[in-house]
Amino acid sequence: MSCVIQEFLTKNQKRLLMTKEGKLESQWEKEKFLTAAGKDVIVIGGGDTGTDCIGTSMRHRCKSVTNFELMPQPPMSRAPNNPWPQWPRVYGVDYGHAEAHAVFGNDPRVFSVLTTKFIGDESGHVKALVTQDVEITPKGPKAIPGTEREWPCDLVILSMGFVAPEDYIVQELGLDVDQRNNIHAVHGDYRTSVEGVFAGGDCRRGQSLVVWAIHEGRGVAQSCNEYLKKKKQDESIAAQSFGGFANLSSVSPRL
Repeated sequence: MSCVIQEFLTKNQKRLLMTKEGKLESQWEKEKFLTAAGKDVIVIGGGDTGTDCIGTSMRHRCKSVTNFELMPQPPMSRAPNNPWPQWPRVYGVDYGHAEAHAVFGNDPRVFSVLTTKFIGDESGHVKALVTQDVEITPKGPKAIPGTEREWPCDLVILSMGFVAPEDYIVQELGLDVDQRNNIHAVHGDYRTSVEGVFAGGDCRRGQSLVVWAIHEGRGVAQSCNEYLKKKKQDESIAAQSFGGFANLSSVSPRL
């Protein structure tokens, strides 16, 4: 079976929140729970989310777990084109990688590979993936001929993030975007180019951690509140001014 990342991690989190009576307000359904137990798991994509998928699969007692990454393995130390204070693009081991290595004896990550094909069984469930090795060129990743490999797989988890937010809202509202096609809004103010429209979180800053989404969500709420209070105050002042001129109309022109 195949799934998207939101289903896998969200359903697992709901399971962990289950009460001792086995009930949950979110209507978690035991029969439909997505588990990695006893399965050959492949996680496509890295980052923090990919690590969480590896760690969760390990806790489910998966049969194996492999993590495909499109980019080459980072160097063990900073490259000359990656000086401080830039974020260090170096090889690192997170908790999910360490747990998989402790159980299976190797790092679960496979670098410089591109998934080219999903192979299904008679029931329509995935049973294998086909990959090709890639090299990074000035024009992007390029598949290397003759490097096809087939990987056994019972569960595919997609952890590939996104390039930019969906643009239908941007187009309908006529919002300005930045060079990465994220909605343009200044951090701390969160106002977009359209009056009364605010943006925060991933749609403004790009893919990031949930703590940033929480932080910016609170900031947007505060900015919206200040905007609405000022708007109400301005409307009240305008109404009072209009009311004053309206009263003058009743004064006799002879005065």
